[in-house]
Amino acid sequence: MQHWVTSVMEELGYIGVFFMMALENVFPPIPSEIVLPFGGFLTTTTDLSVVGVIVAATVGSVLGAVILFGIGLLLDVKQLEKIIHRYGSMLRIKKQDIQRADAWFDKYGYWTVFICRMVPLVRSLISIPAGMSNMNFVMFLFLTVAGTLFWNTLLILIGVQLGESWTNILSFMELYSTVIYICIGVGIGIIVYLYIKRRRQQ
Repeated sequence: MQHWVTSVMEELGYIGVFFMMALENVFPPIPSEIVLPFGGFLTTTTDLSVVGVIVAATVGSVLGAVILFGIGLLLDVKQLEKIIHRYGSMLRIKKQDIQRADAWFDKYGYWTVFICRMVPLVRSLISIPAGMSNMNFVMFLFLTVAGTLFWNTLLILIGVQLGESWTNILSFMELYSTVIYICIGVGIGIIVYLYIKRRRQQ
């Protein structure tokens, strides 16, 4: 995976950076932790500029996020309620659960979209619930650009500073991702536990 990503970027330059970041948002197994530092490294050995790589990466990321936002619009809350009405009894989920989740996202979704742009895997998937909750598209776009620009700039500049040693960041980012995944897993476990406990009390 790493060899393919870097070879595409070396061959296509800005277009390769744009393509990889757009694909990374739609297909999370392609990690931005490889694309961005390597893009920074390329600015030290090619004619690519730091600003150009940041712009190409950010535009690609935002395009991928918009695609997933559109998918979320197709799978809106009403569509979910229809599915729950039909299959909810098997999953032990009610329409009220979907409505509460939607209300939570309406209340905290804006900050969630911004912060999650810096969280592995979640940075891609967060666009879908944003679309499902019919978040204001202008605000979604603004927060996505802001969070993505910060994350992209940080990792690209690290790649510039590390130069040929850009791969040194991969072990740190792997640890960072592992910690995030553990936190997400624990959070989901707590939510499921509280949900089951509440249902039993009812």
